Amino acid sequence: MQRTTEQPSLADALVERRRRPRYQRLRRIDEAIDWAPFERILAVVHSSPVGRPAFPALPLFKALLLKEWHSLSDEQLEEELLDRASYREFCGFRVADKIPDHSTICRFRNGLAELGLGAALFAELRRQLTARGLLPEQGRAALDATVVEALASTAIEAQASRKRVDSPKGPTDPDAAFTRLNGEVRYGYKAHANVDLETMLVAEVRLTPANVNETSVADQLLTGRERSVHADRAYDARARERRYAERGIEYKIMRRGNKHHPLPAWEVERNRRLSRERMPMEGVFGVLKRAYRYSRTRYFSLKRNLLELQLKVFAYDLRRLARLTAAA
Repeated sequence: MQRTTEQPSLADALVERRRRPRYQRLRRIDEAIDWAPFERILAVVHSSPVGRPAFPALPLFKALLLKEWHSLSDEQLEEELLDRASYREFCGFRVADKIPDHSTICRFRNGLAELGLGAALFAELRRQLTARGLLPEQGRAALDATVVEALASTAIEAQASRKRVDSPKGPTDPDAAFTRLNGEVRYGYKAHANVDLETMLVAEVRLTPANVNETSVADQLLTGRERSVHADRAYDARARERRYAERGIEYKIMRRGNKHHPLPAWEVERNRRLSRERMPMEGVFGVLKRAYRYSRTRYFSLKRNLLELQLKVFAYDLRRLARLTAAA
């Protein structure tokens, strides 16, 4: 059972006259996609016919996107929804509507995670982007991964988790794992992504414990629309090259040599060229870490942290979509 939102009032009409650039930015994003399919996917969150009326799912989902764009806590998101007419309008709340509090937002987010709806929501976004030619068939895909540190209850405990693998207290997040990066032990997760090199839109994501090797996730990131696949040496495998050849995918993964079989000069040069071609993809992780503050997870458990990654990438793709359509 869901609440219904109020019809536009005189107060809403007066707000309409006080347009600011932030209204226009959010309106462009709001008009960039068809929200109806997302509403149908989200309907199962509040499918119970009994109990108190729940807030509509789509406005709550849009509120989660605002949370990611502006790196807000649940409490801060509640305050901003109360304070900013542009935020309420983007979500679909009118002046007379009751605004969800932070606990409602938290329960809704946890419900999405438990139901695993992040994948379906992201797949629908990818479908719409593909239909509009922004994720082109026969596209150039770049694969990469980045380590995201796990949430710790205190800074001291986080430091202990990173430096002492055999700490008697054990890790803070039971689903995270240890890995070694540039000689330093890190504890957390690994975010894997498939980015289209033409539009810099993210086509697919996965989240694993940090000790999972990139090469074991690579084939799960493919969407079936790839003409070529670019990646660094960690993804190089003869079996993968054969599979790509059978599927008509151009293998543009950097070669990995070793002390017994060093790379010949022509393959070293090939690696340099491919490194330059795939370099723009690294900027996507840079945006996620700087603008979306994704250097550390916010939640405990793989399910909830996977949803966080999916929401951040969904939010990133929407902003990127608005820029691409504005420039067209």
